[in-house]
Amino acid sequence: MINKYTTKQKRTKALRIAAIILAVILAVSSVILLLGIWEKYHSSFTGQNTNNATSEIMFNGEEYVLKENIETVLVLGLDKFEGQQTDSYNNNRQADFLMLLVIDHNNSKCSALHINRDTMALMPVLGVAGDQVGTVTKQIALAHTYGNGKEVSCRNTADTVSWLLHNVTIDHYISVTMDAVPIYNDLLGGVEVEVLDDFTGVDDTLIKGETVTLMGEHALNYVRTRYGLEDSSNSHRMVRQQQYIKAVYEKTLTCLESDANFAVNAGTKLADYVVSDYTINGMQQLAQKLSGYEFTEIYELEGENVMGEKHIEFYPDENALTETVVELFYDPKN
Repeated sequence: MINKYTTKQKRTKALRIAAIILAVILAVSSVILLLGIWEKYHSSFTGQNTNNATSEIMFNGEEYVLKENIETVLVLGLDKFEGQQTDSYNNNRQADFLMLLVIDHNNSKCSALHINRDTMALMPVLGVAGDQVGTVTKQIALAHTYGNGKEVSCRNTADTVSWLLHNVTIDHYISVTMDAVPIYNDLLGGVEVEVLDDFTGVDDTLIKGETVTLMGEHALNYVRTRYGLEDSSNSHRMVRQQQYIKAVYEKTLTCLESDANFAVNAGTKLADYVVSDYTINGMQQLAQKLSGYEFTEIYELEGENVMGEKHIEFYPDENALTETVVELFYDPKN
């Protein structure tokens, strides 16, 4: 079975997680449009995913056909800071957070797939010119380390996600470096959460079970830390990330309602930390459409965490992965 949220409470959480991503897109696109500075941040690499999913498949004895008019957006949270940029053919920026938005334009709906950064996946190895020179199986977060740390790396990660999901097309990407977290967090005036883990020795201000208002680097510590905690798996960290994003969403709504300039101010602060292949018109049109769409479910892949030679490795259950792909990208054949 697909590991997805089905209770009313968890469904609400799922919708809010997807909605906060939309809120960030809206904030960033607003400032880009108003200030006319997109070209400074817009990717020069315009390569598109050329993978093609099978148009018709059989699953559990049933025939399915590929949905039409589906758009996908890969959202990446990078674990290295904005100033650490390179024009080399590789870099040390890993994608600690990966979420794929699956937008169904025919039915005006949007779903999301939260991908574990430890997922073991086949990925392209890029050479000096950014072309593929081989493949390797590693944690999916490492796909971003091939390329220039910006648009080429984002596209390589998108290709890796495509391969993982049986060659579904990944149309666009938006990446944000993790040092944007405390900036946006503090623009909100802090974010309140109940601390889910014992951070003793890592961040002593975060006491398990206490309700705290996260500020500055404490917010980054809360969503980024896993090593040094009792449960250092990324699966457990994903629970904190989703809890935090829910709280951010609620605070974002409050700020948007009380301050007409909040989106512009947030966009100004975040623009330096964003890389995307969207054009001005493309991002504006996406924001306009999504504002009227229904957010449905957020999915996670079932699988197993295994201690590898050096790090935890997550192996998706192949049948559950196929079921997820079918539900997100296919319709029963009439």
